[in-house]
Amino acid sequence: MRRPDVVDRGMAQWRRERPDIDCSGKAVVGRILRLQDIIVRAANAALSRHGLRYTSYAVLATLRVSGAPYRMSPSQLTDTLLLSSGGTSNLLARLENKGWIRRLADPLDGRGVIVELTRVGRALADRAMADHAAMERQLVAMFDPQERAALAGLLSRMLVHDRDPLAWIGDAGRAQRAANGAASDRTAVT
Repeated sequence: MRRPDVVDRGMAQWRRERPDIDCSGKAVVGRILRLQDIIVRAANAALSRHGLRYTSYAVLATLRVSGAPYRMSPSQLTDTLLLSSGGTSNLLARLENKGWIRRLADPLDGRGVIVELTRVGRALADRAMADHAAMERQLVAMFDPQERAALAGLLSRMLVHDRDPLAWIGDAGRAQRAANGAASDRTAVT
């Protein structure tokens, strides 16, 4: 039998205090939110020996796996990493100051910029990627290969089904996006 976790306890409180509300979505969403914190802390711990935090690593690794010449536009990075454009710009400035990336004029659009991984940034990404992948494997080690595949498939289905997380709430969602910016609270996923 499974031990109760923090989400089980929270749902029991909801059922006791607000039995009129179906809180069954918390069984999945609450655990995803809790796991996000655990995963980011584990990633930061695994990457600390490389002088990286997860968001910086995510940029470097995303550029690295994009293949030679290891370049992307800031908007491609923003979409891939699920960061806000303002957050991406500040992060890119920090990475450029460290010499891990450089921003170049886009040859196809004089107003645009291309982000390129430097030789130093590529070497750093290559070293950190193995530790990051090992951390991820450790986090899912309690699952056998079939369970990992099933969980990955279910989470993928959730992502593909609801690309715009505020769309389901209609006009209120549109108002919220207008007030806060459509991507203001997204997190890196590489």
